[in-house]
Amino acid sequence: MVLNLILHALFSFLSTVTFGILTNIPRRALVSCGLTGAVGWMIYYLSQPLGTGVGLANFLGAIAVGLISIFFSRKKKMPMIIFNIPSLVPLVPGGPAYKAIRDFLLGDTLSGTKNVWLVIVTAGAIAGGFMVISLLENLYGKWLKAHARTQA
Repeated sequence: MVLNLILHALFSFLSTVTFGILTNIPRRALVSCGLTGAVGWMIYYLSQPLGTGVGLANFLGAIAVGLISIFFSRKKKMPMIIFNIPSLVPLVPGGPAYKAIRDFLLGDTLSGTKNVWLVIVTAGAIAGGFMVISLLENLYGKWLKAHARTQA
């Protein structure tokens, strides 16, 4: 069990860093991106056995990626998107998308439709997680500005 968790963390870290290299993000952000992607994947992976389902697990993973991306973007004084995009790679539903296309090409429309639905739910959950984090960050920024005005 522990070895399985270590392997998942390691490979999610490596996939995130590799995608970061491919997309030419700055070297000083690679380890932070890898950590962000690994934490997002581990939250996804560990929440699934709890009965959350694929949608909620991806939503929680995306929220973790968004929060950690905000932290690293402020710590390293870099745009948040540098950390967001590579860190999402482990959560992207590439396998179900491939299976859906393959099933449709083989004439199995029922299985293809099921996999398309899984891709839609997963993508929607990831987008929803990022939307919630973006909304909370904007509200927090407005609150800080309002709080600074009342202090002055």
